[in-house]
Amino acid sequence: MNETSEGPMPAAGLDRSAVTESDNGTSLRAEPPSYRSAFAAAPLAMAVVDREGLVVSGNKALGTLLGTEPDALTGCVAADLVDLASDTRTWHAYREVLRGRQARLRCTRRLKHPDGQSLWVQLTVAPLGEAEPGVLLSVTDISARRELQARLRHLQMHDPVTRLPNRTLFFERLSATLEAESYEQGGTGRIGLCYLDLDGFKAINDTLGHRVGDRLLAAVAERLTRCADEAGYARASTPLVARLGGDEFALLVEDSTGTEQLADLAESVLKALQAPFDLAGRQLSLSASIGVVERHAAGTTANGLMQAADTTLYWAKADGKDRWTLFDPERNAHLVTRQALAAALRPAIERGEFVLEYQPLVGMSDGRLRGVEALVRWNHPQFGLLTPNRFVGLAEEDGSIVPLGRWVLATACRQARRWQLDHPDEPPIFVSVNVAVRQVWDSDLVADVADILAETGLAPELLQLELTESAVMGSAGRPLQALQALSDMGVHIAIDDFGTGYSNLAYLSRLPVSVLKLDGSFVRGFQFESAKDAAVPPNQADEVIVEAMIQLAHRLGLTVTAECVETSAQATRLRGIGCDTGQGWLYSRPVSPDRISELLGSETYAVGNP
Repeated sequence: MNETSEGPMPAAGLDRSAVTESDNGTSLRAEPPSYRSAFAAAPLAMAVVDREGLVVSGNKALGTLLGTEPDALTGCVAADLVDLASDTRTWHAYREVLRGRQARLRCTRRLKHPDGQSLWVQLTVAPLGEAEPGVLLSVTDISARRELQARLRHLQMHDPVTRLPNRTLFFERLSATLEAESYEQGGTGRIGLCYLDLDGFKAINDTLGHRVGDRLLAAVAERLTRCADEAGYARASTPLVARLGGDEFALLVEDSTGTEQLADLAESVLKALQAPFDLAGRQLSLSASIGVVERHAAGTTANGLMQAADTTLYWAKADGKDRWTLFDPERNAHLVTRQALAAALRPAIERGEFVLEYQPLVGMSDGRLRGVEALVRWNHPQFGLLTPNRFVGLAEEDGSIVPLGRWVLATACRQARRWQLDHPDEPPIFVSVNVAVRQVWDSDLVADVADILAETGLAPELLQLELTESAVMGSAGRPLQALQALSDMGVHIAIDDFGTGYSNLAYLSRLPVSVLKLDGSFVRGFQFESAKDAAVPPNQADEVIVEAMIQLAHRLGLTVTAECVETSAQATRLRGIGCDTGQGWLYSRPVSPDRISELLGSETYAVGNP
């Protein structure tokens, strides 16, 4: 046997006798059967090959394996018998062994038996030895082992419930498709993916049990396979259908012809799943949401493709389910930016990246500056100066609105006190700060306000807190108690965007509110300069509604601020129906604290001052 015990020893001494030693060290010499007899009778297929690669002698086992008589092997080219010349690397290694430059060669080959069957063999080529020129070729039939390995691989690479390729095989196929040599050899050079998730499957699984759920998954797999077969008809390849886990499936389209092909496939899948499933007399209905991605294979990675598909599937779910959605780079870029902003929010507060601008609130009767609204801006190092609509919603979601709101409140109060000290001869102006409901729930807002007022020295009546109408009207329990405590402290409470939420006027009388800020949508109805030259006819209904709200507010002892005042005509009409203060670009855009200092000395606010 050879040194690895996987074949016969190199026949270096075919004519030498075997020598054994007894336990006491005496040498016993016997005359065993010749090595050539053993070579002929061995069950392992073997052949002695000369340095030219010709068979010198082959045993009976090799003849049986190759379907010929042993004598017929003599003089044959060994490489042709066992397919050693089929690839350059193996052929080169074989030649090196023949020339004595390489110790051995071991490889696997698939051979064709004369009866038409194929068999897998493992070949070993090793030198006979210095005394015997040539090499020993041994051939082992490993067909049974290969078949077992294939069955095990199939089990490893396929889902037992649906019998579809599983996640492992899917990614193996996807990675191979994205290799350069795969798409550079021909085809369209594009790839497509339909990534789908069953709508409502969890409810079926939870209520009817996993056995019914598995049967439903198997039925879905059959319909998806049928859709793939139909899509692959008369095309170069059929889409690969795989179950990625749970109720998630994928249809991979190699050499796709464009988004139209993927859209047609997604439509056919949705249509196929619409018909009810009959499982042992039980009718079950479900739908699917599908994320569709189609792009050039070049430059695409498996992870990148799956991330895009997963994002698009989420869009399909969010858009109402039972639909397919195509990947949109712009929408994805917005989502990525949003995620980047969310991740950077808390560190940005600690780094001091936020600043405040102030928009004047002007008395409608005399044009004097009465107060300002503090508006937070994020001076982002990458995206520039961001307005609140880009990040406040994110801050409310992750709770960072609490430290951010506390910083805004302290900064605004400190600035208002600074203006008061710098202009002692002018009536002090109030500062209005927006407050999110989560600030009331997740922090002690009353204590925060009290501490900040004490620290800055600002009088409570010079602070106004703004909450949206929907937040204030739905207040109960702790939020309502907090608002009442703030009002008792002397802080003014304003309802922002009034007229767009609940508009529960009866409830309004029981809230500790002192100011209503009319939503800009009402004010926009006053945009004409005169009835004669109006581009848009005046909206009488808006004026009636606004006048009624102002009168109601005054009867309740509230003041009214109109938002989004942009023209002098709007200001005139609002003044005529009794509006108290105005805010908008007619007076000023949000400006720096220094600009507010300049405006404090004005007798009348300069209309249109930027």
